[in-house]
Amino acid sequence: MKVFENISMAQYSTFKLGGKAKRLIIVGNVSELQGILKNIKSTGEKHMFIGRGSNTFFSDKGYDGTVIKLGDSFNKLEVRGDIIVAGAATKLGDIAELAMANDLTGFEFAEGIPGSLGGAVFMNAGAYGGEMSEVIHRVGVVSADGKEFKYISVDDMEFDYRMSRLQRTGEIAVSVEIRLAHGMHSDIVATMADLRNRRSSKQPLEYPSCGSFFKRPKGYFAGKLIDDCGLRGKRIGGVMVSEKHCGFIVNVDGGTATDVVELKEYIQKTVKEKMGVDLHPEVRIIGE
Repeated sequence: MKVFENISMAQYSTFKLGGKAKRLIIVGNVSELQGILKNIKSTGEKHMFIGRGSNTFFSDKGYDGTVIKLGDSFNKLEVRGDIIVAGAATKLGDIAELAMANDLTGFEFAEGIPGSLGGAVFMNAGAYGGEMSEVIHRVGVVSADGKEFKYISVDDMEFDYRMSRLQRTGEIAVSVEIRLAHGMHSDIVATMADLRNRRSSKQPLEYPSCGSFFKRPKGYFAGKLIDDCGLRGKRIGGVMVSEKHCGFIVNVDGGTATDVVELKEYIQKTVKEKMGVDLHPEVRIIGE
């Protein structure tokens, strides 16, 4: 277990911006996690979890509480027939590569998604027609109070668009079993290469960001709405609406969390006024 006090959280967000947290704890194993949660439960201390920070940033005023992050021991991967058993801190790309190496298909959509498996389960992450709810067999979780470890089947995960039961219960995913199907190696390689090329050509990977900033409104695409409102390249401070993909807000020149929030609110206001559509962030904004 590693403990850091008064630490900048910009280095723990793919946005590369944001304020400080009162405390960051990097957990070494499940027992440590349970002990920390039991202690926090008894003290009532404010706390939260982060994965790889690909869908999260902290306000410039920071977070007056404890941030918990799973350490490297939660990166383990194992193949058991058509099931991949993975720790919740594992990169999605590493799982996709392992699946490809073992001729397992169904996880190709996750190639290039920058987050961790635990965060992807929490948000039911998806891309290019696939999402986590379609491949998960069961999830190993620790209860919010640290007292219990148990497995939850996919049917009981309450998955919906960018939603899971973990957002309601506060349970923490520590391991995940992913059920895939056997496929043709050449087909899997081709699909992964195609998705990789599509991402690099259409997404602003050259700038720090948190990926698609807004959830997809029913019947619309957030990026197209933003573009149709003439907001392509709209800039506030050091952040702007990507000129390559209007669904992304990118950090182009030392942007701040306040810049992001102001641009977010400007986009929401403009899209509502011109298109009559409410946009809701997919990205989590932590702190005051």
